[in-house]
Amino acid sequence: MKKKRLEKKIIRDELLPEYHLNYQKARPNRFIKQTTESSITIILDSDVAEVFKTSEVFNNALRYLLSAIFEKNS
Repeated sequence: MKKKRLEKKIIRDELLPEYHLNYQKARPNRFIKQTTESSITIILDSDVAEVFKTSEVFNNALRYLLSAIFEKNS
């Protein structure tokens, strides 16, 4: 019985250091460079994301749609 308890304790002790964050070794977010102050993040449904593989393709389609709407209203 004691041997099993010791084995479980060893496993728990091995995992504990993984949860300690050393803030001195932390690095800046490398993905922040991809965004600007005026950009926002939008989460697309999976069926829509299959059509629009990149943000450039999505933005072009959205701009085309907006231009059609503004043309119709003018």
